[in-house]
Order: sequence, then structure tokens, then C-alpha cells
Amino acid sequence: MRQKTLSIEQIVLCGMFAALVATGAFIKISIPVQPFPMHFTLQFFFVLLAAFVLGGKLGSASVLAYLVIGLVGVPVFAAGGGPAYLVRPTFGFLLGFAGAAYTTGTLSERLHRHTFLNLLAAAFAGMMVMYLSGMLYFYFISNYVISMPVTWGIVLVNCFLLTVGGDFLLCVLASALAVRLLPILQKIRKT
Repeated sequence: MRQKTLSIEQIVLCGMFAALVATGAFIKISIPVQPFPMHFTLQFFFVLLAAFVLGGKLGSASVLAYLVIGLVGVPVFAAGGGPAYLVRPTFGFLLGFAGAAYTTGTLSERLHRHTFLNLLAAAFAGMMVMYLSGMLYFYFISNYVISMPVTWGIVLVNCFLLTVGGDFLLCVLASALAVRLLPILQKIRKT
């Protein structure tokens, strides 16, 4: 069985999107809620663009590269970096970025037409994967690892209601940009 090798373009784009997701972590609005502050960042916007441009597998690979860089200690996450980040209740959203990139990219690859509404539906599905991962991780880590009990009501308010509107706007913006960007990239790739 022959393995498919990555092209230089694919490697460069994966690295570029990993860097963009890292950059998006520093463009943030902090939401001072208890027991843990939440951050609304532009990371999700770049995760969606990675998914649209690279597809499901490579889009999630670029996000996973970003996560590895952060977990080895490079401060690329919204509140730093390092392996201790694994026990932060909000780390589930970062894990959810990989699932969101895979879901959004895979769905957009299967589309026959890249219309705004089709891409928005794919982005919305990815957003739901991210929120599901983030909320479950937040609840589990808070209650069973660091012993700072939270109710599902707190998780719903802090981890969903406070940020979902902004993330939906990021879905709209990423889908609108992808509608214009994808045809240009197809033309470039054909030359």
C-alpha cells in the first residue's frame, strides 16, 4: 500500500494555519466569570479557515500541531502553555478545535457546491463539535480532577451562552471569506 506524501504547499499551509490559530489566541476578550474566566478569541475563525482550505484531515492536523506546540511549553494558548494546561477546564475547547476542523473540513469536502449557506452549515456543525467537547471536558475536569464542583447550569452559561453568539459570527465571517477564497485557490492550484 503506497502512502500519499504531503506536498510542499500542504506542509506550508498546515504550518501557516497552526501559526494563525496561535495568533488568534492573543486577539481575545476575557470574560471574568467564576469559577474560571473564559476567553473569546479569534482562534476558532482560523480553525474554520484551515478546515475550508485544507480539508478535514489536514485542517485537523494543523490544529493538532498547534496543540502539541502549546503543550510542550510554548505559550501559544490564550493563558500560556505547557502540559499543566491539560488540567485546565477550558482545555476541552482547544481539543474541540481539532474535532471542529475535522468535521467542518470533511463536510465541506463532500459538498458539490461551496455556497455560503453550505459552508455555514459545515462551520456550524464544527462549532457544535467544539462546544460539546469543551463543555464535557469543563464539567469532567472541574468535578473529578481539580475538585472545583460545577453544575451543568454553570457549564451551560459560562461555556455556551456567553460565547456562542460570537462564535456563530465567526462561522459567518469564515464562511463568507471561504466562498471568495476557495475559487481563487482552485485557480492557483490548476496553474
